Amino acid sequence: MVFQSPGPILCQLGPLTVRWYGVMIAAGFMLAVFASVKMCKARGLDGDKLINLSLICFIAGVLGARLYYAALNPSYFLIHPGEILATWKGGLSIHGGLIGGIIAAYIYLKREKLPLLAYADTLAASIPLAQAVGRWGNFFNSEAFGHPVDDNFFLKLFIPVDSRPMEYRTFNYFHPTFLYESIWNLGLFFLLYFGIAPKANKYPGMTSCAYLAGYSLGRVLIEPLRVDSIANYMNIPIPLLVSAGTMGIALCVMLRIYLKNVGNKS
Repeated sequence: MVFQSPGPILCQLGPLTVRWYGVMIAAGFMLAVFASVKMCKARGLDGDKLINLSLICFIAGVLGARLYYAALNPSYFLIHPGEILATWKGGLSIHGGLIGGIIAAYIYLKREKLPLLAYADTLAASIPLAQAVGRWGNFFNSEAFGHPVDDNFFLKLFIPVDSRPMEYRTFNYFHPTFLYESIWNLGLFFLLYFGIAPKANKYPGMTSCAYLAGYSLGRVLIEPLRVDSIANYMNIPIPLLVSAGTMGIALCVMLRIYLKNVGNKS
């Protein structure tokens, strides 16, 4: 099966250019909000507050994702500072988005005096759905792809010459790592939303940590296949290092939450 992007632009409406990247990000966001509100009502939480929280986290997340990406690419953005906020060109770091969203959520929930972990868990169960859909924006931009594969590989992504790294200009097909991560995130959504979240309702913070651990595991497995990591440390992709660290911390916190609640019950 061969995947090939039709191009980054969906349509042109007068002076307005509608890009697939933005459409996929927006579609993923709306689906995740819909799922979160549905869970919110089942848990007796305020759906309107959750929508407000989602919008704030979305804006802060996009800003954080872009600034994080720019910070790890200083050689380019110091020369092109006008492109720092050009999110429609791609180049959003999920880890930066998570940092921005978590900070914004903490400030908003504290200010509104809402239960921090209850709302965080509800939102976290649906975030992978937004990521699963949003990853297709990378497909249309011909980015977030992996190492070359031969013509007989069962699942391959055609990348235009101009989008290939210089050392891979002679290769036509690459690992569709955007697809791998999209499938992983979709599976994580079903696991969290229908499996873990309902059962972990009595363990505040458990679903949020399970999301961080699950998403990070996916990045640890998929990141080594990619050829476009934003930066490396000692020849190791920084996203892989951050994901491994996040997964370790999240698993430790999950254990602590479990032991704390078991101790309280005894």
